[in-house]
Amino acid sequence: MELAFEKTNGLVPAIVQDDRTGDVLMLGFMNAEAFRETQRTREVVFFSRSRNRLWKKGESSGHVLRVREIRLDCDADALLVRVEPLGPGVCHEGYRSCFFRRLEESGSAIVTDEKTFTPEAVYSKEKSR
Repeated sequence: MELAFEKTNGLVPAIVQDDRTGDVLMLGFMNAEAFRETQRTREVVFFSRSRNRLWKKGESSGHVLRVREIRLDCDADALLVRVEPLGPGVCHEGYRSCFFRRLEESGSAIVTDEKTFTPEAVYSKEKSR
């Protein structure tokens, strides 16, 4: 079965889930090249819409996502990527998951998790390049 990249302007959403805990860690997008590279390396590679290029998760932080299983939805236009996260977190703000806030009925967002790493320490090496 082929992914339907053409249905979504060349990008499919890829939900990343911790294979061990079932926690949803993040959402990214893959084009055909990122998908092939993810399959080839067994480490998650996305297409960055802001940078307009491929980026391997963990290329600057070292917090790599090792692929355990890839699932395809019924319409072939979204992926569920079950991973083994290598590192204390995936969120660039220092959390284990990008979904660390709960939206209240009032519309405010409440932080529900604690930071698992200090982003400044992890990403400072990227700034010095």
